[in-house]
Amino acid sequence: MVNARTYPLWRELAMSEDLPKEALKTVIEALSAPVTTPHGFDSQADRWREEALKAALPALLARTSAKRLRGRLLVHADEKTLDALAAAGTVTLADIPEVLRHRRVWAGLVSALARHPEQVEAAIALLPSLPRHEVEQVVRDWDPDRYTRTTADAPPPPVPQELFDAVLEACLTPLAAYLLHPQPEEGWEALSDFTKDWSLDLAGHLGGWAMLARCPERWAELTAHPTLGPAVQHLLLDQAETQALEDARNRAAYADPDSEEVPADPAPALSEELLLACLPALCLPELAELPNPQVTARRTLHHIAHRVHKNPRLAILAADQLHAAADALTTHGQLLSPPGKQHDTRDFESRLLSLAEDLALLSATPDHLARACAQLAALEQPAVVSPAPSRTLIRVIGNLDPDHDRPARLLERHNEHRRVQALAVLAANPHTPRTAVTDVLDGLHPAELAWISEKAGGPDWFLDAAAAIPVDEDEDDGVLRLMSDDELDQHPDPAAVLQSWLDSPATGEILSRSEIYRAVVKSRHHTLEHLLQIPADEILSRSEPEIALKILLERCGRNAGRWAALAAAMTFEYDEEKITFGDLLDSLDSAPAGTQKS
Repeated sequence: MVNARTYPLWRELAMSEDLPKEALKTVIEALSAPVTTPHGFDSQADRWREEALKAALPALLARTSAKRLRGRLLVHADEKTLDALAAAGTVTLADIPEVLRHRRVWAGLVSALARHPEQVEAAIALLPSLPRHEVEQVVRDWDPDRYTRTTADAPPPPVPQELFDAVLEACLTPLAAYLLHPQPEEGWEALSDFTKDWSLDLAGHLGGWAMLARCPERWAELTAHPTLGPAVQHLLLDQAETQALEDARNRAAYADPDSEEVPADPAPALSEELLLACLPALCLPELAELPNPQVTARRTLHHIAHRVHKNPRLAILAADQLHAAADALTTHGQLLSPPGKQHDTRDFESRLLSLAEDLALLSATPDHLARACAQLAALEQPAVVSPAPSRTLIRVIGNLDPDHDRPARLLERHNEHRRVQALAVLAANPHTPRTAVTDVLDGLHPAELAWISEKAGGPDWFLDAAAAIPVDEDEDDGVLRLMSDDELDQHPDPAAVLQSWLDSPATGEILSRSEIYRAVVKSRHHTLEHLLQIPADEILSRSEPEIALKILLERCGRNAGRWAALAAAMTFEYDEEKITFGDLLDSLDSAPAGTQKS
């Protein structure tokens, strides 16, 4: 057993050029053996030994050729050390079987081995052993010192072309295979309620795009590849323009970090020839016959629309193809069928709005476009609420947004302008029947009509038709305007005003109702009758506790059963039906009478 205090000496011996060959075995054994004492394992001393061995590893491996002794050393090296030793040529292919006895293949090892031309082929043979998400790292981490390299350091050698090609193919092959047979991965159904959308999981193959982004000069060639071509086409349509815009913004920020100007849109990343080469993949033909078309067809349509938004030239270059795809998907998926009972109204409305916008962009079928308009008309009216004046609001807004109380601005605040926004896009499609649009205009909320006049683009006939909608003289602008207590003081019946807020349709809208409830609870004019109508969790968990304290003390008193019932009832889940504060108090009356304490 080596004395722990002598490890610095053993380290210097190991690194000394004068150490005779005959001493190597002894030095290696001394630095490799765990530290023990008569009383057991000495963790502190063993850490000193490991540090000494790590420092001496390069020198020992460079001088040791015996397979057993090299294996004794390699087992103590971490991945970063092995990467450096392999890049330097100290660890070679002959050592890899010993290294892989204790570790799996990792990207840095493959990159380091490929630094030496005679080992490139063997490094490529290791690629299938890498996890799929790590393959691209072989090229990404080719220069591990890229963030610390200085101008005085020698640049790294270029990535061998054969290694680059092998990594590119390995990254594209999973997507190419997926497109041949789209199917969910094993165990996917147990993960979440969104399993019906597995069919469009193209975003999980971005390693292929990372490789494509490094070789734009080869895109035209790769789109025509007999097996990888479809995967390349999909990735270019989904990622090329997004990457170009991100790169342009990064360059602008790097050039002038203090500039607040938004950089101009860059030149298109895909030429017209490349867009034409990608047309076979544009409408996702691989997903045409998937099960559950009510979901997959809707998602496919949205995916196609997203591609056209990124590459607007497609609307002209592939007009007939897009129209045919939109028609087929709408029919096959029965996307415009009357909706059934919906458990999540907000999610349903969001899907319907997206569908209307996608059809407005892609469809040329008047019947489909007219039915999309009819579905917009059937949506619930927005709830437009103007908050009560407060010091906080005034301080935040100041002079930055003097029009914050205008109906059109209030409509946008909770993203409630999407219905009329979708209608404006439908109106801009020349195939949409004008009567279908004007029929929707007649039922719009006053704030939506205001939004069209202030915000919407579109054809003149649409703007003129919206402006011509008659408005009753006694009708206000449709905004529920909350008042401060000082303003309520001037009203003959402040309690009636608060009740009108609770009775307003705006309390049915998830983003507005909390605002209304908070205004009622915080008002000094509220009564117990008002509080009983508000959801219990708004009273108990989102307001000052003293508001409910007196009521609960009076209701529960010294009845232990009621206090226990109160604790059991205060388990509000986010997605469960909300009970009112009045319902909660009534439920306490069912507590066993025998629990009353004297």
